[in-house]
Amino acid sequence: MEDKLKLGIPKGSLQDATIGLFRRSGWKIDINGRSYFPDINDDTIECAICRAQEMSRYVENGTLDAGLTGQDWINENESDVYTVEDLIYSKVSQRPARWVLAVPHGSDINSLEDLAGKKIATELVNFTKKYFVERGIDVQVEFSWGATEAKVVSGLADAIVEVTETGSTIKAHGLRIIDELLQTNTKLIANHEAWANPQKREKMEQIALLLKGALAAEKLVGIKMNVPEARLKDIVALLPSLNAPTVSPLYQSDWFAVETVVDSSVVRDLIPELLKSGAEGIIEYQLNKVI
Repeated sequence: MEDKLKLGIPKGSLQDATIGLFRRSGWKIDINGRSYFPDINDDTIECAICRAQEMSRYVENGTLDAGLTGQDWINENESDVYTVEDLIYSKVSQRPARWVLAVPHGSDINSLEDLAGKKIATELVNFTKKYFVERGIDVQVEFSWGATEAKVVSGLADAIVEVTETGSTIKAHGLRIIDELLQTNTKLIANHEAWANPQKREKMEQIALLLKGALAAEKLVGIKMNVPEARLKDIVALLPSLNAPTVSPLYQSDWFAVETVVDSSVVRDLIPELLKSGAEGIIEYQLNKVI
């Protein structure tokens, strides 16, 4: 088929989370061993595996029509790409990741100014250099190929700029955070020429809609139950929901079936309250997408 959408899937820490998100959205991406061109159950899409750090460059130059990568790498590469959708997810959660400046716990460095003349190790070299230049602080920034935390612990650098979600890995290495440089989240990005192509744009909009719906569904669950008529108003009043719950009478009965969608974080407290209030046959179920 002509005009297939060339879609970049991020290799590395985001790969499994991205493939899982596509699966919940209706697309099965099959990574065949070491192949960089996985199969997908959509003959209008061609997939390619690409490091998130390089994705925006390949989308910008037209090698790929679209791809998923972080705002951090778009900034690092200074890429001119179109953002189709913000998709806040990572390898473990739905929260923005943070690039932070960290030093050893025993270091006498307590502020950005204390780093003047010091050495910083990071993978985010260009952004870090620009960050300190804008603040008039002269530092030496060196590229780190990995194990960045170990470089400052071993004395190869005075500080690091590293990405974190919770800060737990930073603390586990005996480091403390003294500044946050950037918050970043995953984005579906497009090449400007591809975005101007009606057929490819429609496919990208479809992908964005369903991926966003799958992400929304991760935080929600469906609940349905049977409720006696005498307790219906009290139980409906307990239900937080996106909209009013669905209520329908049971056949030849003074009971009702009640169904709603709620935030998964409230379920453990909500179900006992529903039971106390007279609900029976409570069923909780997972959602694939909420559009």
